[in-house]
Amino acid sequence: MAKKPHTTITHPHYACSIGAAYTVSAIPGAVPVINCGPGCVDQQYFTMSFCNGFQGSVGAGGDIPGTNSGENEIVFGGAKKLDGVIKSALKIMKGDLFVVLSGCSPQLVGDDVASVIKPYREKGYPIVHAEVPGFKGNNLWGHEEVVIAVIDQFVGEYKGRRRKKLINLWMGAPYFNTFWRGDTIEIKRILEGAGFEVNVLFGSESAGVSEWKDIPKAAFNLVLSPWLGLRTAKHLEKKYGQPYLHIPVLPIGEEATTAFIRQVVEFAGIDNTKAEKFIEKEAKRYYYFFDHFADFFAEYWFGFPSQFAIVGDAAYNIAITKFLSDQIGLIPVGQIISDNTPVKYREDVAALYTELSEGVYGNVEFLEDGYLIEKKLSEYDFGTGTPLILGSSWEQDVADELGAILVEVGTIATEEVVLNRTYLGYNGALSLLEKIYSKAVGG
Repeated sequence: MAKKPHTTITHPHYACSIGAAYTVSAIPGAVPVINCGPGCVDQQYFTMSFCNGFQGSVGAGGDIPGTNSGENEIVFGGAKKLDGVIKSALKIMKGDLFVVLSGCSPQLVGDDVASVIKPYREKGYPIVHAEVPGFKGNNLWGHEEVVIAVIDQFVGEYKGRRRKKLINLWMGAPYFNTFWRGDTIEIKRILEGAGFEVNVLFGSESAGVSEWKDIPKAAFNLVLSPWLGLRTAKHLEKKYGQPYLHIPVLPIGEEATTAFIRQVVEFAGIDNTKAEKFIEKEAKRYYYFFDHFADFFAEYWFGFPSQFAIVGDAAYNIAITKFLSDQIGLIPVGQIISDNTPVKYREDVAALYTELSEGVYGNVEFLEDGYLIEKKLSEYDFGTGTPLILGSSWEQDVADELGAILVEVGTIATEEVVLNRTYLGYNGALSLLEKIYSKAVGG
């Protein structure tokens, strides 16, 4: 008798595609309107916000209008109920853009959402829709579906000139990345320091929907991620003829960040004088603190972890692995990518681990199931020292069994309160060292 395929997973490290509601709420002035069953978005809130650094949510992120589709809508269709919800949302909610997201049930029964929102669009309301049923993908897939829907239905066509120093930044999914707010702040600061203008599109540094209207005006798109954002950049290339620069590894530390700046400047073809002055200033400050850390590290290194494993999304996984391997000299025993990276990207992502530092190679695997992840971690050989695991709250039990230090660097993170912290760039690398070695000395 044939063995039944494995169809469920334990302790997932991502959310359902309807979690893309938080992509919308991360755009200042945008309001998500949810067309799906009761409880769906509530679960995404706990996965992506509350139990992921207690990020909180305000405005439309905390009070999302929705249909709560039930048996009646499944049998007779939910178009009428959705129309009523949209009408109420437009009347009550203050927003510059409304995005209707359809989940599993309306997709299964065939609700024609485009027809429902058409009269509102014809009246001039800024409203778009995206179909993000959970059976098609996770929140990362849903994130790009929403981004492309907003570009096509709201940003629209553009035939004007581009601004040579303006960049559209695509790096990770809001809320899913526990540190997305601080990461955005740091990368924007770095790019502006190098002489660019930046459309960050999400969070505190975004101008809101007006910034989305400026997307076609950018000289190019910067995809700062192993794979997420590539579909968006290729869509923009086809739609507006915009080129894109793909840098797959997030910069952490002076060497990586300086190389990142120079790569972007070279691609843009702008004068590098401002960038080099910025690099000099940042590097001087970075090494002031790094040298003081080195003094501490040299004194106590014998009691610290020398080998580590990491569990997390592809972006943070490779970035942290390269920094700790190449700059701190730790030995990577295993890297588990848990974000369900699309199969077509996996070979390229795995190739990033080929040589992390001179003579140091990765041991990367793609696993979604929390049970299998814990099993794999328990099989790694960390030597005789204290193991270091960078992961999520799901790995706490196996960390305790191994006597390991656990540092939470991704979804889910229930032992961290995260406001504007970052582990990227010049400043973030120092914060990462503080976090790891505070845990090490604290036990």
